[in-house]
Amino acid sequence: MPDHKTAGNKSVASILREIAADPWREVIVRWNWKAALMSGLVRAGIFFSANLSAGTREAVGAMAAEFAWRFALSGFYGALMQRLRFGTPQWLANLMLGIALPLTNHAIEFAIHYARGTPNLKTSIVASVCFTAISMLFNLYAMRQGAMVTGAGGESLAKDLMRMPRIVVGFVLWMFGFQRPTQRSSQSLK
Repeated sequence: MPDHKTAGNKSVASILREIAADPWREVIVRWNWKAALMSGLVRAGIFFSANLSAGTREAVGAMAAEFAWRFALSGFYGALMQRLRFGTPQWLANLMLGIALPLTNHAIEFAIHYARGTPNLKTSIVASVCFTAISMLFNLYAMRQGAMVTGAGGESLAKDLMRMPRIVVGFVLWMFGFQRPTQRSSQSLK
């Protein structure tokens, strides 16, 4: 089975076959702790803020629930994103990561917060969906630059964070059409 660093420039279909053939290795073992930590922290803050008007206890409860499930699942989503980041055709990888994963993600999120009685559920989910639209694109962009990658080809979180200002500027320029996205090839990650 190819490692993260050699999985680039393959068809999305072949990457998905590799994931299906060995989900333990591809999704569990390669769980992306950087994606888990960053997503858990940011989204916990979103749910805390969205529910603060209902009281501190409710806001903390929503924050804790969001962090717990996001921390667990975002590592799996990060592993999938890391594997698909160089998939071809790129539009299909983007479609999988930009629509299929978020739909699954927000269905689970809604069920968790509905079951626990999160008071400002609509506001929380709308804010989370809006954040997802931007964060999925940003995370994919950052991973294609070699940041937020775990395992082979990855750097320390500190090095990734030091590179973030440049990556954020590049992402914003790309979003507004002022820059073509550059990406490290799978060869440069060896």
